[in-house]
Amino acid sequence: MFARELNLFFIAMGFFTRIPMPTWVKVDNERLNQASRYFALVGVLVGGLCALVYSLATQVLPISVAILLAMVAGLLLTGGFHEDGLADTADGFGGGWQVQDKLTIMKDSRVGTYGVLALVISLLFKFVLLSEIALFDGDLVMAALVVGHCLSRMVAASLIFTETYVRDDDSSKSKPVAQSQTPNELGILLLTGILTLWLSGIASALSLCLVLLAARQLLIRSYRRQIGGYTGDVLGATQQVIELLCYLFILVISL
Repeated sequence: MFARELNLFFIAMGFFTRIPMPTWVKVDNERLNQASRYFALVGVLVGGLCALVYSLATQVLPISVAILLAMVAGLLLTGGFHEDGLADTADGFGGGWQVQDKLTIMKDSRVGTYGVLALVISLLFKFVLLSEIALFDGDLVMAALVVGHCLSRMVAASLIFTETYVRDDDSSKSKPVAQSQTPNELGILLLTGILTLWLSGIASALSLCLVLLAARQLLIRSYRRQIGGYTGDVLGATQQVIELLCYLFILVISL
């Protein structure tokens, strides 16, 4: 049982990060679906490593530089995986009129104007929010990074349970993505996020959960209207939006 769960965790880690998987890990579509239970735990890993970079950098560098290095560390760890999804979703939703047009644009490897704007605004917003949090409490930045990376992946992965996966097999660009989720997998996913938030000591945890639930519903309404469900790019975009929302909430309660 432990070996099976460890195999699933390494699949999740290998799927969302550039950290190499052990050679003995077995990967297939069924295991990828099951690995969705550990997507939030991967967020804890990524956020924790970013927080470590921030903590070490603040010993010798200004906080603003430390935050930038932490962001760069996150991009290097994930290969910009979620940022790519945000850019593709922005291009598709902004440039397509019909559902098929949107899906075709989202699968195009080229980045358009909407995608570039979304990336610039997202990265700038992330830097500003974390910098403002640091003005109140430098250590709170570390908790924010872990919580933001964890809960954003929890919310994104939870869409797999309730929403319909939209196929576009004729497109030139293809990204593997989990397409189903059992109640057990959803439960483990949610428990990971709740425990991480509780252990972080961030104030108003219940309020943050309610805010994220409301944001999730708004995003779902938008996705259903735009393409009728979700794609891998949409999950990446969700992760980015929710991560920013976590930082914004933490900043607001710190004021």
